[in-house]
Amino acid sequence: MGRAGLDYMVFGEAYFYNDTNAFGQVLELQHLPAINMRVKVDGGYVMLLPDNKEMEFEQHEISHVLDYDVEQNIYGIPDYLGGLQALLLNEAATLFRRRYYSNGAHAGYIFYTNDPDLTEEDEDELRAQISASKGVGNFRSMFVNIPNGKENAIQIIPVGDFQAKDELEKVKNITRNDVIAAWRMNPALAGIIPENTGGFGDIEKIDRVYTSNEIRPICQLFSQLNDCLRVDRRFSWKSGLAAEDSSA
Repeated sequence: MGRAGLDYMVFGEAYFYNDTNAFGQVLELQHLPAINMRVKVDGGYVMLLPDNKEMEFEQHEISHVLDYDVEQNIYGIPDYLGGLQALLLNEAATLFRRRYYSNGAHAGYIFYTNDPDLTEEDEDELRAQISASKGVGNFRSMFVNIPNGKENAIQIIPVGDFQAKDELEKVKNITRNDVIAAWRMNPALAGIIPENTGGFGDIEKIDRVYTSNEIRPICQLFSQLNDCLRVDRRFSWKSGLAAEDSSA
């Protein structure tokens, strides 16, 4: 059930194989990895296996728990999809910062010269040296020769001053809030350190509200599996997650 729950949170759906007895009664549900499962056009399911192999299942052999999507009813859709762009922005900001420091704390530069006495051999050598020392990721440096210039013969022109306009902290904070909002999770439950002395409030109350508003609806969705199980094999949730009349 733990694996199926993780599948549901990641893919918005979970799959179970209905293990039946000789009378066709379902005695056990076996988890099938959702990442490998596909719904067949003509009915039934197929599980993708290594070496381009497949395992087919009839419609009645699989129990499919899915999060409803208004555009289709074939596959489930996870709720966090709306926060993916914020997550990708967070990743891009982190990767840029790593590449920035790996590149020597600069984002490339323009090597500008206006010395008419610079020979073609020297120019080619400078260009080769700069090209050989290009930075990691998307950082690049450029060589420009402008003969008969009037100012300094050689200048190093930075492409950008990342240190003076460091937006990393702002981007990380905004995208962090978007990600936990996409999961509808309180920051206290996400392991985030509070920035004020008051913190996020009573963690036990936060946990109860989160359990009631987020976990219980998912448990109720999984409870539909009881419809296919034999009566003596049905399950219920502990810690008040099941219906009020449950004795578990």
